[in-house]
Amino acid sequence: MVSKNPISTNRALPDLIRRPIVTEKGTRLLEDNKYVFEVLPKATKPEIKAAIESLFEVKVTKVNTYRSPRKKRRVGRFSGYKAQYKRAIVTLSPDDQITLFPEV
Repeated sequence: MVSKNPISTNRALPDLIRRPIVTEKGTRLLEDNKYVFEVLPKATKPEIKAAIESLFEVKVTKVNTYRSPRKKRRVGRFSGYKAQYKRAIVTLSPDDQITLFPEV
């Protein structure tokens, strides 16, 4: 079966994950073993799951994605839109954990 998704053929799975997102909500979700990552907008849930499992060697139980709505911004007389992004909230199995902040 040939995949029609260009990401899986042109990019490696680790390239789908851009960065972890550390916000107040993201820190609260860490208590429930959920981690928030910024991912490529065209990434699918199975690709995100495979990328997280291969990068961090953990077992992912659930992936929820969120695309922010376009927001209009204005700088002086020039108006435009903020760049859209996609977030993935990844739930890990209870015995797994990702170290976002290594001990310094």
